[in-house]
Amino acid sequence: MKSVNVGLCGLGTVGGGTYRVLRDNQAQISARAGFPINITHIGMRTVKEGYDYTGITVSQDLLEVTIDPNVDVVVELIGGYDLAKEIVMSAIENGKHVVTANKALIAVHGNEIFAAASKKGVTVNFEAAVAGGIPIIKAMREGLVANKVTSLAGIINGTGNFILTEMRDKGRAFEDVLKEAQELGYAEADPTFDVEGIDAAHKLTILASIAFGMPLQFEKAYTEGISKITAQDVNYAEELGYRIKHLGVAVKRENGIEMRVHPTLIPEKSLIANVNGVLNAVLVNCDAVGQTMYSGAGAGDTATASSVIADIVDVARLVGTNARPVPHLGFGEIDDSIEILDVDQSETGFYLRIEVSDKVGVMAKIAQIMSENAINIEAILQKEPAEDAKTLPVIMLTHKVKEQDMNTAIKKLEALDDVVEPVVRIRVEHLNG
Repeated sequence: MKSVNVGLCGLGTVGGGTYRVLRDNQAQISARAGFPINITHIGMRTVKEGYDYTGITVSQDLLEVTIDPNVDVVVELIGGYDLAKEIVMSAIENGKHVVTANKALIAVHGNEIFAAASKKGVTVNFEAAVAGGIPIIKAMREGLVANKVTSLAGIINGTGNFILTEMRDKGRAFEDVLKEAQELGYAEADPTFDVEGIDAAHKLTILASIAFGMPLQFEKAYTEGISKITAQDVNYAEELGYRIKHLGVAVKRENGIEMRVHPTLIPEKSLIANVNGVLNAVLVNCDAVGQTMYSGAGAGDTATASSVIADIVDVARLVGTNARPVPHLGFGEIDDSIEILDVDQSETGFYLRIEVSDKVGVMAKIAQIMSENAINIEAILQKEPAEDAKTLPVIMLTHKVKEQDMNTAIKKLEALDDVVEPVVRIRVEHLNG
């Protein structure tokens, strides 16, 4: 029986988890693949202690893994752009299949990588690039193949979800929770990718392309982070029956696709509103099956390794049978005519917090501006001013409105003498799940 040989590039958190799970569950994994699967070459810049390298070639030049004639599958787990891309492209050029957990690489360079792989007759698998251990790529590419996807929404960054959960449950400030997230290893020393939505936008780009059969277009995703969310807004959302989550949302419209990442109010009784801590979840709405939801560990060594190894098994079956791989983005032909809509064209409800002078007639002025811009108000909270305070917050929920109309209304509100601070606005989605 032919064995399938794996070359592992990177032995960090995910690489180490992949090594351990392959070793500990080797008999079961090989039985399911139909072939023995062995790590035969590991590339890492610094050789790490605590691993048994018996029978394994170890190289500090990671590109040596990609040219090893005994390696069938190259697994790239170093992250980043430049060296990771060089490893993947070298592996493809040398006729090797690739498995990667690198969402940034796929979101930004995936079109080029997939074209090169198709030309060489190899495949690039990337299940672990989105939502860690949740098999969302396979579900969308294969399990939902009979369906037209109409929309999807996901909590796809565990760091942001942890921060918002702690702010809600314990009334803590953003900066305080972020510091703890860094101490726990949930957030990097530079947390920008997580808290400003870049990481989630990478993942949303991949999911949207698979959902709608279009090229990867990360640069067109609207991205807004959670660093400006306050405990005050979290509490007001709770009073209104909502929770704030950092969502990636993709919606198919008649004239194109909305692709946006931002803080979002969602009803507190919905399933996804109750996905807390570092967990991830993705809701997918389809024409045939309706709505499905996928939830679980979005990061972590063995959770992500679970998805990496599932990809290795899929590739092992290709190596052993010469079967035709599933198209990278799930479609035989990609439609490059699909337009990504500007966020100004999106339609959502809105949460508004308007800090106003405590004077008679202010509400009438606000209501007039809303009416002039055809914005219907769903609910209002008007708080009593604090002792000796001369201002008070007015909190509103609106029905669905086009973003550009809301922008116009907010400019008019902020021009009022009695509106004393910039208007806080957070989008509202009713996801029915």
